[in-house]
Amino acid sequence: MADKTYFNPADLKKFGTITQLQEEMGGKFFEWYNSVFKGDTALTEREKCLIALAVAHTVGCPYCIDGYSSACLEKGADEEQMMEAVHVAAAIKSGATLMYGRQMMNHVEKLSM
Repeated sequence: MADKTYFNPADLKKFGTITQLQEEMGGKFFEWYNSVFKGDTALTEREKCLIALAVAHTVGCPYCIDGYSSACLEKGADEEQMMEAVHVAAAIKSGATLMYGRQMMNHVEKLSM
């Protein structure tokens, strides 16, 4: 029996069908999404893909991780650059998590008064 996961890798190829139940908003999303990733602007397409890969890891989207891993390779990024992008994302996510500790510390200090 094949391994089953909650996320079906085949669904990544169906991304374009998310417009089916709300064509107007889906169309607007894809217009904007495609313009964000189109061409070299202030950022190269490779840089955009590396950012997207890092964000995909912080939001935990397996579809995005697969898609942007492939896109990074297609745009000329290497495995070391990709993993470094993941580490940058992890460092920011960890720092933000720890910074939420400040909220806890403020609350505890307030209760201790």
